[in-house]
This record gives sequence, C-alpha cells and structure tokens, in this order.
Amino acid sequence: MADSTVTVEDIEGELFKIERIRDVLVRRESELRYMMDDIQLCKEITRLKKELHKLVSMPDNDKSTEDRQKEEELLLQIHKLVETRDFLVDDVEFERLRCASASVATIFLHMDVVIKQPLSAIKSLEHFLRHSAESV
Repeated sequence: MADSTVTVEDIEGELFKIERIRDVLVRRESELRYMMDDIQLCKEITRLKKELHKLVSMPDNDKSTEDRQKEEELLLQIHKLVETRDFLVDDVEFERLRCASASVATIFLHMDVVIKQPLSAIKSLEHFLRHSAESV
C-alpha cells in the first residue's frame, strides 16, 4: 500500500528529478555519438593526409598522371571531411545550447508549478479572511 504521507508535491518533485536525470542521460548519449563521429572523421582525415603526403613527397618528375589525379582527389576528400567535421562541431555547439535552454525552461516550469500552489493557497486564505471580516 502506498505511503499516505506522500503528497502531490512530493511526487511532482520526484518526477522533476527523474526528468532531469533522463535529460542528462539523453544529452550524454548525444555527446558520445558526436564524439564517435568526430573520432571516425579524424581517423579518416589522418589516413588520407598520410596517403597524400606520400604522393606530395615524390619528385614532380616521377609522378604519373594518375598520381597527380590521386593528389587532387585526396585533397578534395580531405576538404569534404574537414567541412563535415566543421558542421559536426557546429551541431555539437547548437545541441549544447539547445539542451541548456531546455534545462532552464524545465527548471522555470517546475518553479512555476511549485510557486503557483502556495499562491493559490494564499489567495484562498485572503478570500476567506476578507469574507470573515465582512461578516463580523
């Protein structure tokens, strides 16, 4: 049987804590996914740079047409991956700001619920006192 001393405010407080924990876990999962994507992009960029370095270090006279084309392809691939990583970094920052904004909104919503309940009790008390004074 449920504890009869548990109030609606207690339940709302626990629900708020659970929602905050869930938000933190979702945010952390998102951060870890971004980190995994970033690591993969960095590994691929590093691999392509090593391949490019081998071609660039060859004397121009020894390079074939395929080598020159491969250099250009590698540069384009590296450029594309760097742009992708830049977008990823921007997304991480946007997500961080969005989560911070959502957290603040959740806190204000919870504060609003907590504040409204005592205010309604005060208004009821004022109404009761006003009517009590009129009847005296």
